[in-house]
Amino acid sequence: MLEPVELNNIMIAVIAGAMVVLLGALYAFTFAMGKMNKKRWLIGVSYTVFAGLAISVFTLAQSLNLNGYWQLVTYTMLLGYLLAPQAIWKLSVGTHRASD
Repeated sequence: MLEPVELNNIMIAVIAGAMVVLLGALYAFTFAMGKMNKKRWLIGVSYTVFAGLAISVFTLAQSLNLNGYWQLVTYTMLLGYLLAPQAIWKLSVGTHRASD
C-alpha cells in the first residue's frame, strides 16, 4: 500500500533529484574525458562520482517511499546510468574507426 510522503521529505527529494541530474552528467563527462585523454585517474573520479549518484538515487527513492516494484525501477535506472556512457563511448570509437 502506498504511504503519503511527509512534507519534510519533499525538500529532501527535490535536492536528491537535483543531485541525480548533476552527478549523472558529471559521471558521463568525467568518464568521457578520462577515455578521450587516456587519463586513468579521471576514470577513477568518474566511478567515485557514480557512487555519489547511487547515494543520491537511494536517498531520492527512500524520501519518496519508493518500495516494491519501484525498487526494481531504481536499480535498473542506476544500471543504465552506469552502462550508457560506456556503451556510447564504444559506439563512438567504433563509428570513427569505420570512417577511417
